[in-house]
This record gives sequence, C-alpha cells and structure tokens, in this order.
Amino acid sequence: MYLLPAIDILGGKAVRLAKGDYDRVTVYHDDPAAQAQLFEEQGATWLHVVDLDGARSGTPENIAIIERIMRKTLLKVEVGGGVRSLDTIARLADAGVSRVVLGTSLVADPAFAEEAIAQYGRLLCAGIDAKGGEVAVAGWREGAGVAAEELARDVAALGFRHLVYTDIARDGMQTGVDPAAYVRMAEAFGHPVIASGGVAGVDDLARLGEVAGCIEGVIAGRAVYEGALSVADGVRACAEATRRAEAAAIASDPCGMGGARC
Repeated sequence: MYLLPAIDILGGKAVRLAKGDYDRVTVYHDDPAAQAQLFEEQGATWLHVVDLDGARSGTPENIAIIERIMRKTLLKVEVGGGVRSLDTIARLADAGVSRVVLGTSLVADPAFAEEAIAQYGRLLCAGIDAKGGEVAVAGWREGAGVAAEELARDVAALGFRHLVYTDIARDGMQTGVDPAAYVRMAEAFGHPVIASGGVAGVDDLARLGEVAGCIEGVIAGRAVYEGALSVADGVRACAEATRRAEAAAIASDPCGMGGARC
C-alpha cells in the first residue's frame, strides 16, 4: 500500500474539484510541475495526475505539463484523463510515466481498451469512477448505465491488473473513506485496487490499512493540499499498513505454501 498525492490539471494549473464538478474548482498551484517537486521533497514516490481538460474534451490537453513533471522529478507517475488513442499512450510511455489510466474508453470503446492492453500490458490501469455504484464517464458528467463491479470483472478479463476506483460522491470532500466499497471492488476485480475519494486524514489511511490486502495504493488530494494530511505522514501510514499486512500473511502462512503444512 502506497500513497499517491494527486495533481489534477485544469487550465494549466493544479486544482481539485468537489465531487467532480467543474464549476466547483479550487486552484492550489499555478505550476503543476513545481507542485510535483514539492510532493517529492516531502517524501512521495508516486504521483497521480489527471488531465481534467482532456477528460472533459476527450483529447489530452496537458501532456506537455506531464512531460515537464517527468523531467523535473524522479516520481513514478500515474496519468489519466482523455486517454483514448494508442498515440496518446505511446507519447505518455515515451515521456516515462509508470502507468496510464484508461477510463471512459473502457465503456465507450472496449475494442480500443482490448487493443491497448494487448500492446501495452501492465503499463495500463483501468480507471473506474462511480457514484451510487454506477460508472460515470466523460469527466464524470455522464452516467454509463454500467455497474462498477460488473465493469471491474470485465476489465480483469481483458487483462488489466491495476485499477483506480474513485468514489465520486466523496472525492474532494474530505468526508472519510468507505473501506467496504474498495473491498467489494477488489473482490470483483480479483486484485488489490487503488483507492480514491474522501481521504480526510491519517485515520482514513489506518482504516484502509485494516483491509490492506485489498488496497494497492491510496490517492489523496484536498486533504494534502489543505494540511489535514502531510505527505510524510501519509507515506509512513501506508508503509506501516503494508508491514502489518505482510506480518499477518506470514503469521497465517509461515511457510509461504498457501496454507499447506510445513
């Protein structure tokens, strides 16, 4: 389990939306690359970046900024928002990003998603954003009429092994997390998921740590920007949750034989 501070890019600036609403924008930094450097200095090793302009228009509009983040930091960067062509994936791969998130295309163009996963494999990550259990697409402006858990099973069958699950109703609201929702998604997906939405402080990381076997990483945005959660504390909490989960796994299966007798 690891922390991914979030940078959402809108109009060239680092912002956060409340519940995915483009009319409820808070600007936190005029230079996303400089913000990424700050996160790195504070101890982050991963960064979650969303091109909000691209998510809304369907065409990436901030790749140059992402390329600048890659030049200025050593962070592992996960990028989503408007990724709907192989050319876009290729450009992001060439920039050196560690993971590319496909969202709307999973529903709108499953043939593209299948082609992309066949070509790029584990570079790709499925991005499922949902409200009330229904998948939302096009920058969260449209309901897809698809159940989130159903889509998780479908993308796992395609070959995706990473999944970001965002609880839109909690995103940007610092209302706290719902660990059970991520457990359900992980069970449907068959692999741990990256949790996004509602992190209000270190206590939420501890709550997610209790189900760390279902959680690959945790995305935190507004809580970090507004001082409710420091990056350093978040990194430590995630590392401690991982250690506890590994210790529990060893205790239950000391020989590493899947429960077989030693």
